[in-house]
Amino acid sequence: MAIVRKLTPMALERDSAHSEVECRYSIVTDSAGKKYLQIDTYGSTKRQIPGKKSQSIRFAPEALSQLKRILAERF
Repeated sequence: MAIVRKLTPMALERDSAHSEVECRYSIVTDSAGKKYLQIDTYGSTKRQIPGKKSQSIRFAPEALSQLKRILAERF
């Protein structure tokens, strides 16, 4: 699992097709009371074990603030 504290912009060299997968989120609170947004993605139907958790990314409050700004400015 990864904890994201900072988002840095990067231009993609090329765009590639992605398959659709299931995604779930959780709000996690640590022992100090700090809240995190956790995003979990699950394997596509073409994987060896379909539906198995594939990736977990946990966003710290400071990364969530950045993400809110990015979304407000770009979308």
